[in-house]
Amino acid sequence: MEAIGNAGSAIGILSKDGVVLVGEKKVTSKLLQTSTSTEKMYKIDDHVACAVAGIMSDANILINTARVQAQRYTFSYQEPMPVEQLVQSLCDTKQGYTQFGGLRPFGVSFLFAGWDKNYGFQLYMSDPSGNYGGWKAAAVGANNQAAQSMLKQDYKDDISREEAVQLALKVLSKTMDSTSLTSEKLELAEIFLSSSGKVKYQVCTPDDLSKMLVKYGVTQPPAEA
Repeated sequence: MEAIGNAGSAIGILSKDGVVLVGEKKVTSKLLQTSTSTEKMYKIDDHVACAVAGIMSDANILINTARVQAQRYTFSYQEPMPVEQLVQSLCDTKQGYTQFGGLRPFGVSFLFAGWDKNYGFQLYMSDPSGNYGGWKAAAVGANNQAAQSMLKQDYKDDISREEAVQLALKVLSKTMDSTSLTSEKLELAEIFLSSSGKVKYQVCTPDDLSKMLVKYGVTQPPAEA
């Protein structure tokens, strides 16, 4: 839990037309080469994605496990795996590591976002003990208590996806350790249904993120030269 408390925070918000995940990338040193791949958001299957807080090497193992389970289910039943079933099977793996000596638990918390035909859009949070629960809005990582209480105040039941993005960015800007939010420090991903009714997972580009931050008044527009 200590490792998760020090990791960059991640926020998930469930809206009526999708699920929004926003993560803070911790820039530990300016000498560090920032990776081009996403480090907080991972696609598990076409209909499920997750945001991660904690030890990345532990997360990679669990994400691979989840991807294999999702593919096995699709191969066996010719349909996407229900989101909760996938979360539960991953949490069973996590729980096993808390039960016996000689192993340490996975030091990672997940926010799972997904859609299935049984329950529509869903957001789940799981911790190292293997406990998980369905949430309307949740935060993991650094300052998650402060973020959680802000979400509790500002979340509305019939929130739209755009409002959810705005709320997530606002909460992150108020609870992040660093003073200013920039697109380099953020990752934003959404799960929604496309016009053809297919589930779509979309990661926001840095340019779009910068525009969003200015649009919602989180950062000031760059001064004209």
